[in-house]
Amino acid sequence: MQLGFVGLGKMGGNMVHRIHRDSDHQVVAFDFNAQAVSEAESNGATGASSLEDLVSKLDAPRTVWIMVPAGAPTEETVDTLRELLESGDAVVDGGNSRWTDDKRRAEKLAEKGIAYVDVGTSGGVWGLQVGYCMMVGGADEAVERLAPILDVLAPPTTEEHGPGWGHFGPAGAGHYVKMVHNGIEYGIMQAYAEGFGLFHHCEYELDKAKIAHLWMQGSVIRSWLCELAAFAFEQEGNDLGALEPWVEDSGEGRWTVEDAIDKRVPTPVITEALYARFASRGQGDFAAKVNAALRNQFGGHAVKKA
Repeated sequence: MQLGFVGLGKMGGNMVHRIHRDSDHQVVAFDFNAQAVSEAESNGATGASSLEDLVSKLDAPRTVWIMVPAGAPTEETVDTLRELLESGDAVVDGGNSRWTDDKRRAEKLAEKGIAYVDVGTSGGVWGLQVGYCMMVGGADEAVERLAPILDVLAPPTTEEHGPGWGHFGPAGAGHYVKMVHNGIEYGIMQAYAEGFGLFHHCEYELDKAKIAHLWMQGSVIRSWLCELAAFAFEQEGNDLGALEPWVEDSGEGRWTVEDAIDKRVPTPVITEALYARFASRGQGDFAAKVNAALRNQFGGHAVKKA
């Protein structure tokens, strides 16, 4: 199968590499970073100098996979491809778009007979090695056409869990499942962070990497995130001394909480994990000042002056 691929960052570049390493599919790759295109070419892909060049090198019916940041970059890329592609072609968004944007884009592309598939992709920088878990939305025919690529990118099928990708419904369904996946990820990460934070302040000199590795051996809280915690402590040191206590959020946690509010579904763990990320950036500092000032006002309690 021939595939156009736009966006050769950490995940996109590795996905193109995996496709060429593990199959006979052919990728035509484009990125605004010429070095990233050269690296994709070294892995077997055909490089393109622009979106126009990429489309011209694809045989109809064309399929173009987008792996660029959510929001304006994805929107602009889809809009440009809408003008370049033809009826029967397909656009695949493998980034972290909001599911409501998928629905709108699918309707807009359908006006020209272009299919739209959303693929929520999990695996990060480890995907090249172990494969990518992919949550897919879109019309049956378009997903079936993309299936050979998904089969290569996904982890091998197992008897216990089945294939490493799944089709969950029309446009938007894939990214909706991925959104909730990331919301759950926030909560799990926060629980590990709080537990190791308690270890950091306890009376014992504990080897945190050793604990994480131990928990991977039969513990009920063993997980890939626990394994990554072990690697982090080994690489960054037991006290993570070189890191600032600043945690970003990329959007999916917020969208999960917003949708939970709209549906009146309680998600206290995911919500608190999101708020903990806000607090890590000092965004709770003024509230703490108000709290201290109030204690001083009603009880004369001491405050620390800046």
